[in-house]
Amino acid sequence: MPTPAPLRRALLTWFAAHRRDLPWRTTQGETANAYHILLSEVMLQQTQVATVIAYFHRFIAAFPTVESLAAADEQQVLRLWQGLGYYRRARNLHAAAKVIVTDYAGIVPRDLDSLLALPGIGRYTAGAIASIAYGVRAPILDGNVMRILARLFAIQDPINAPATIKRLWSHALQLVPSKQPGDFNQAMMELGATICTPRQPDCASCPVRAICLARRRGIVAKLPIKKAKTKPTAVAHHIIAIEHAGRFLFEQRPAKGLWSHLWQLPTCESLTTTSALSAPTLNSPTPATPVPPLTAKTLAAWTAQTTSLRIKTPVEIATFTHQTTHRTITFTLWRATLSARNQPLPLKATTNSTRPTTWRALGDLDDLPLANPQRMAIEHLRGAFVGDR
Repeated sequence: MPTPAPLRRALLTWFAAHRRDLPWRTTQGETANAYHILLSEVMLQQTQVATVIAYFHRFIAAFPTVESLAAADEQQVLRLWQGLGYYRRARNLHAAAKVIVTDYAGIVPRDLDSLLALPGIGRYTAGAIASIAYGVRAPILDGNVMRILARLFAIQDPINAPATIKRLWSHALQLVPSKQPGDFNQAMMELGATICTPRQPDCASCPVRAICLARRRGIVAKLPIKKAKTKPTAVAHHIIAIEHAGRFLFEQRPAKGLWSHLWQLPTCESLTTTSALSAPTLNSPTPATPVPPLTAKTLAAWTAQTTSLRIKTPVEIATFTHQTTHRTITFTLWRATLSARNQPLPLKATTNSTRPTTWRALGDLDDLPLANPQRMAIEHLRGAFVGDR
């Protein structure tokens, strides 16, 4: 059974020689910037380092201090986060910055309980901030560390089972040292990202290969074991690009649900029959039985009901898919112009929706935070415009 002392020595020695130069890391002997650690750890939730680096630089340039982030407009925060996904992280980060400024005089707290009380900060992120920024002896457990521990201790139970997770936290706490806990935790993450990878781990280069039980037993490639995930639900969404005087109608999504507070072309998410008699609701449950396909006529009726705008028969111009954690969403993009039956509309015309709306040219969207599916729809829309010329 791997013991803490040899593993700590081997891992810290390896990390000192092989640590990657990342923008939120300080050099040996320098004091860590707790705000940088907070920002990077929130960004790294469910996102790889290579993707995060550019976003980290962008955020630090716009919000060099936690005070500047707290004072920022949420739409600006979301716009800078655009493309990074899991937008709730951005809203929680913004909210956490406000709490830090209000309750902690702009200083990121160092104790675990205070960190855990911040919006969006869970046990892993709190442990990472406390250990890396302040040298607090606190364990971490992310995907990389779970994989390493499963192999070190030859754990053949599903690592995403509650009992196994509890066991892994116990191992993580046992292993983290009182001296250099931040370096040790970073070393574990680094090892999982560069050596002890999910597929084809480089065991020959691993600094702890001599004490890895999975390697001794020849089962490294079989670990970790995970319980099968529930198959994503198939969902159909329809985006309607309504044109008026060279501009398109955009609306802000509700405060709750998927992509909250981001902007979009009007999107039909819950119209499940060829009748548009009842008003749809965003993020409504997907029906269990197949439903008839949406028709252009049905979509025009839905548009009239939800926006108070009458449109000419919409034309389908593109179809694409987007994967979320629990859904496989098929988007169909439609294009339409306003019917002559509408009264003349000013460029800032509103609809009967309670959410903010705006008419924008496709080249005038820089200040609107958009989710990836909407950005993809806009690219298809721009391509359709080129085809019209």
